[in-house]
Amino acid sequence: MNQNYTLTKDCPATLIPAGDPATLKTGAEVYITQTLGGNVTVRTDQGLFRIAREHIDAIGGFVLQPETKAAAVGEFSEQLVWDTLKTCFDPEIPVNIVDLGLVYDLAVEKSPTGQHNVEVKMTLTAPGCGMGPVIAEDARSKIAGLPTVESAKVHIVWDPQWAPQMISEVGRKTLGLE
Repeated sequence: MNQNYTLTKDCPATLIPAGDPATLKTGAEVYITQTLGGNVTVRTDQGLFRIAREHIDAIGGFVLQPETKAAAVGEFSEQLVWDTLKTCFDPEIPVNIVDLGLVYDLAVEKSPTGQHNVEVKMTLTAPGCGMGPVIAEDARSKIAGLPTVESAKVHIVWDPQWAPQMISEVGRKTLGLE
């Protein structure tokens, strides 16, 4: 996965960790560092950037391989929402937001139309992380795409404060902490 590519067209991106929008120019060399969750993290001579899945075609010769642990879409269930949240990643950390311990609460309610309203409370590893809205929107849009979801909201909360002890056993193994 970790290799160099050249952008074939201007590419919208997000500066990591500030969360600022940026445009990577045609011809820029990028080094792919992570491809989890359907997005790509690249390093350039200007820093680290996240390229959203809808702009990956700007990376000349790169083909995003399907992830083996993607959520299987079927009938709606709370477990399906949890599985979908496990396809969301901080672009700097190779552990999904659930196993990283960032998701604090998940609430599902039936709407008057018989659909589902989903609300998630999540935090970030650091209060100043500019990528929070980007990660939250990734989670929200993936949940909103599930069958029978009428609305999806993801709220960033700071209580309790996140600590490394919140990382799951799976996440700890992935990070080499066990």
